[in-house]
Amino acid sequence: MTTEPNSASAGSNEDPLTDFSNCHVGIINNFERLRALSLTEIENPVQDDVKTSAKKLYAFFRDVVLEHHSEEEQELFAEVKDSSRKGGDDAAKALGMIDQLVREHRSLEAQWKAIESDIKQLSKGKPASLDQEAAGKLADDYLAHANFEEQEFLPLSAKLLGERGLSSLGLSLHMRHTHVSIPNYI
Repeated sequence: MTTEPNSASAGSNEDPLTDFSNCHVGIINNFERLRALSLTEIENPVQDDVKTSAKKLYAFFRDVVLEHHSEEEQELFAEVKDSSRKGGDDAAKALGMIDQLVREHRSLEAQWKAIESDIKQLSKGKPASLDQEAAGKLADDYLAHANFEEQEFLPLSAKLLGERGLSSLGLSLHMRHTHVSIPNYI
């Protein structure tokens, strides 16, 4: 995987929370693109800029956002839950945030599903009746979600994980992105 801002990859295991944070840069840029599309009057034939924007959004959601959600839930959230076993106010707060974030992931994915086929049509330059209000709501909701993670959840996660937990998370993310070939023996 690449470590471009549009990617949800783990670039290094020195500070894996930075990888999640850096991914949000690409997410923010793409949901700003969706917001702009939601405000654009779409014509027939579909304008080249609309087609290009829709093509980028379609690939981005499918290739980056869903993987980002999966990595957060399977790696980051699991590590934070494990670190929260000690208990305390921060642990309880983090567990509540994780529940909220998972619910938001499912809601955002459902909102995407509602506009996905129209975005796909537009990405091919074919006319579609994109629900622009729904597209704008998804953009706004995702931007709020990313902001909450950045401002509230990631700092609390760093506090709970500490150096040992961050190292474990980094190794887990690294292994997730490392393809190991196991030779077949007869």
